[in-house]
Amino acid sequence: MPNTLRSVRRMAAEILKVGENRVWINPEEIERVSEAITREDVKSLIKEGIIKKRAEKGISKKEKRKRRGPGSRKGPSISRKVKWIMKVRAQRKFIRELKAKKVISESTYRMLYRMVKGNAFNSISQIKTFIKERNLARRK
Repeated sequence: MPNTLRSVRRMAAEILKVGENRVWINPEEIERVSEAITREDVKSLIKEGIIKKRAEKGISKKEKRKRRGPGSRKGPSISRKVKWIMKVRAQRKFIRELKAKKVISESTYRMLYRMVKGNAFNSISQIKTFIKERNLARRK
């Protein structure tokens, strides 16, 4: 590509607000395009339709459908963070219910709350065994 065409392509890309590869120059009008020097010349060529911007390449709907299958998905279905949030919310709800039923005291609740936050328990059943082992439940 001659230098003159390169500069015209660059100017056209700036005017059309696209990359240089998306600028289409009519091959039959190359002599006229190479004579363009200023931005005004390039703008007039764009107006005449000698220089155009090419359509953006995208993924077809068919291709999208092909990529969407379960075999193409990578990683876990639920992220670690979401698993953590679900687990902690369940554990906090459980100890809140114990406090409301007056099974545990406020100080025990606070201790268990901090332990839940510190990832001391994997499940609610672990909290139950912890309370039984330490005799943290109130006497009735």
